[in-house]
Amino acid sequence: MSSERRGRIRGAGKPDASARVRWLLAEKVSRTLSASPEYSEEDRVTRISVNAGPADALAWLRGQRSHPRFYWSGREGGAENAAAGTADLQTGDGPEDVEVLGKRLRAAGDPEVRYYGGGRFDPARGAEEGWEPFGAYRFALPRFELRVQTSGTTLSCNLVLPRDRERQEEILAQIEGMWIPSEGDDEPLPEPLDREDTPDRRGWENNVRYALSAFSEGRLGKVVLARRAGLGFAEDLDGISLLRKLRDATPGCFHFYVEPVPGTAFVGASPERLYKREGRFLTSEAVAGTRPRGASSDDDEILRDELLGSEKDRAEHGFVRIGIGEALGPLCEDLEVEEDVSEMKLASRRHLVSRVRARLREGVMDAEVLGALHPTPAVGGYPNRGALEDIRALEPFDRGWWAGPVGWVGSDAAEFAVGIRSGLVRGAGSRCSRGGHRRGVQARRGMGRDRAEDRRLHRGVRPWKPRALTASGRTW
Repeated sequence: MSSERRGRIRGAGKPDASARVRWLLAEKVSRTLSASPEYSEEDRVTRISVNAGPADALAWLRGQRSHPRFYWSGREGGAENAAAGTADLQTGDGPEDVEVLGKRLRAAGDPEVRYYGGGRFDPARGAEEGWEPFGAYRFALPRFELRVQTSGTTLSCNLVLPRDRERQEEILAQIEGMWIPSEGDDEPLPEPLDREDTPDRRGWENNVRYALSAFSEGRLGKVVLARRAGLGFAEDLDGISLLRKLRDATPGCFHFYVEPVPGTAFVGASPERLYKREGRFLTSEAVAGTRPRGASSDDDEILRDELLGSEKDRAEHGFVRIGIGEALGPLCEDLEVEEDVSEMKLASRRHLVSRVRARLREGVMDAEVLGALHPTPAVGGYPNRGALEDIRALEPFDRGWWAGPVGWVGSDAAEFAVGIRSGLVRGAGSRCSRGGHRRGVQARRGMGRDRAEDRRLHRGVRPWKPRALTASGRTW
């Protein structure tokens, strides 16, 4: 690394607590790239990390200009992961097409290397404009990653060698301009101005009647239908500020942010795990049946007992448990699905949950697990194929990544949430959505009140409000 660049990275005398962090990372990256061979028959991933000191992951992410940008934090706490830029990108029409979900990661030899991403609820359905940048399945190895843990914070740079040798100047320039803030700075969220539902009330009632007829004919036991709601705002809605508000308001959830291109982001706070893999050991869960939290401890106990004793909710939950067991059975040497239910208690609501534990057969890859599990009956229905056919026929919009798998995959581990309670946030002239479990939201951005009324609002957000219908014929 040149002495001129070294001086700039050190801050040229300016007070910058992150200057030494940037300099150390740049030195390591420069040495690694210079020492790498000019040619190799096979690319390999090298992860270079330095201690970063106190840092705010979301504030760091906001400051990054490279895309895609991604954020992930687990339901049980632990690390916050903020990632920006692309060292490698893997895409496909289904999980079986994405090489990184198979054997490729094992060649990296570093269990800390992760690809972040996810996929559509229904890849067979054509993507609407707002969802086109996300693709069907998309996983990125970030160029830079800030990982904040209780044990400390690390800033990492992922290199794919030897091909990144020719990008050395570009990578070092990105490090040079990087800022590592220790505190967050969020914009206030604007108030929504209007709302538009798709389908409208009449269309929704028609869909419910169709589903009830499917139950009476014995074609379906359960189907989860959705409604999209568009919210209009007078100004841009900042997705990272929205995520921070969601994270603070929804403890005990997976929190994620996926921004493949500038100004279009999928944001969510999901309580539902699709699966977690540690080696060949896998955990999942059946989640279905809902009640709110009570305003008092007495009300809370009444609502809990009502949920645990509800035949309708237990029947709905049973379809999810059966569906997950049927999906995982062929992939596992050992499979245990809890027969009874317990309560998943969250800040604003509660659900019925049954835990699933399994040991995968030798050689089973994440692509096979994703392909088998998604979509679970909790967001699709049962039987799965018939429910998907009805959802395609009845819903007049594209769910996109809503209710799809979102998470990360590494060589020795992987974790995915179900992308519910989420929203697509877009800038002027586009859309944004945020949703809850069986609920959703989408927003719009306004151009200003001094414009003509027909141009006053531009679309920016849209929510989904799914409802699960079971053979009992009741909605929730």
